[in-house]
Amino acid sequence: MTKDEHINYWKTSSEKDWSVVFNLYKSKDYVYSLFFSHLTIEKLAKALWVKNNDNNHPPRIHNIVSLLERADIEMPDEIKEFLLILNDFQLEGRYPDYRMKIFKICDKQRTDEMLKDVKKVKIWLLKQL
Repeated sequence: MTKDEHINYWKTSSEKDWSVVFNLYKSKDYVYSLFFSHLTIEKLAKALWVKNNDNNHPPRIHNIVSLLERADIEMPDEIKEFLLILNDFQLEGRYPDYRMKIFKICDKQRTDEMLKDVKKVKIWLLKQL
């Protein structure tokens, strides 16, 4: 695959995850909706990593801030702060003990607020691709 094909792979996969976000949201699966929000942004970060590096295979990590730093992307402070929060949701989606903790605080209102910020970050990342 060419570099552009690798980038498009990550972008397409991100868009598929983004549609899942809203299916989960509609069924009131708020934690999983935010987990897939994390995947959406993570995959765009991996597309940027591929764009900015000679290697077409991004590191197998899930920390979005780390991925963007490794891609030499300058993040505004508010985006970096939000991504540090969003990173927590990849743990909650993968590990049951974390998941139970987040279920208690993750309601519709909190999810609505988070999804607004996810959308802003998504747009910001796409502009850089």
